[in-house]
Amino acid sequence: MSVSITPTQSHQKSHQDPELNHSGLGSRQNSAGGEGLVPVQSRAERFSSVRVDDFEPVSNQDIQWKYTPLKAVATLADGPLDVSRIDADVSTTGSAKVEWLDRDSARMGRAGTPEDRASANAWTQVEQAQVITIAGDEASTATVKRHDLATQPRGAHTVIVAEPGSRGVVVLENTGSAMLTENVEIVVEDYADLTVVSLQDWAPDGVHLASHFTAIGRGARLKQVIVTLGGALIRVNPTAHLRGDGADVELYGLYFADAGQYIEHQVFVNHDAPQTRSRVAYKGALQGDGAHTVWVGDVLIGPKATGTDTYEQNRNLLLTDGARADSIPNLEIETGDIQGAGHASTSGHFDDEQLFYLQARGIPEEEAKRLVVHGFLTEIVQKIGIPELEERIEQALEAELADA
Repeated sequence: MSVSITPTQSHQKSHQDPELNHSGLGSRQNSAGGEGLVPVQSRAERFSSVRVDDFEPVSNQDIQWKYTPLKAVATLADGPLDVSRIDADVSTTGSAKVEWLDRDSARMGRAGTPEDRASANAWTQVEQAQVITIAGDEASTATVKRHDLATQPRGAHTVIVAEPGSRGVVVLENTGSAMLTENVEIVVEDYADLTVVSLQDWAPDGVHLASHFTAIGRGARLKQVIVTLGGALIRVNPTAHLRGDGADVELYGLYFADAGQYIEHQVFVNHDAPQTRSRVAYKGALQGDGAHTVWVGDVLIGPKATGTDTYEQNRNLLLTDGARADSIPNLEIETGDIQGAGHASTSGHFDDEQLFYLQARGIPEEEAKRLVVHGFLTEIVQKIGIPELEERIEQALEAELADA
């Protein structure tokens, strides 16, 4: 049994792309045969390679780059990259360890393979990877803060490994200027419990392309939270591959786009084992002329993934005219024996009933709007589970709302 379900969406800016193929999953590129784009019948068939030359040049004709402003990313997809070690502030607790390993280390390449040219460009050129290891059954933490990477094109590779039965939290923070393409591998081994938080709060000129690959083992659990606030063009694409029986993943995202800012997330959850569970929830707010966000959520329930329980949603709040949110959920089911599967996508303006309720209690309109937006986004912030980081993000959101 194989069923593909295309988006069911509502409100002013909800979007179902008429150019998607029948499964809603686009197309892939031939590795080296020169035949160009060919139809993809399943998300699992999308082409991947660690060699940049195996990919066609980036083009808006390719569904993976359909919305992305290509002028801003061309050098990251095609040109030479500075792949020297990135200086970062690193702190750890417990048994967590952060080190640099050569690209031929056995720890590289375990979680996934690039599916686009920019990701492959970084993979091809990088000589070393920063490796974060969580071990032991006592909770450990690792925080890596990168700041001001300058404006020359750079490439990077990070590997996060949660060893069997371990528990830990990894925080990746990005601030300042950047022109960066990178790959992040996350390996959650059997019965491990890992939280990964990625914060993009770049300077207004920041350009950041990131592919996150995750492999989740038997009885293992991952919670990933991606927060995107600053930068000119940010594209963070997480993939979660549930490989082991009973694997569990929760993927959360929060973003706030201002005038002229472009933020994109392409999320892929691959259920590939029995009794697996996934929850995906991304929320965004947009304000100002030219503010543009794109969210694509693909969920594949493979033929071996009996007993799957999955749900994905994306919700966008448009604070001003001139902002655009594209939201495209896709669900592909290849077995009839599942617990549940669903998706939702909405994009619209303020809820008049909420505003009326607050104003009826004497709260001025502008303050009422601020409270509505704050409440809308705080649900994701509270998923982080790190009080000091949650407070920082709350403060950043308050600053954004003050400019609304």
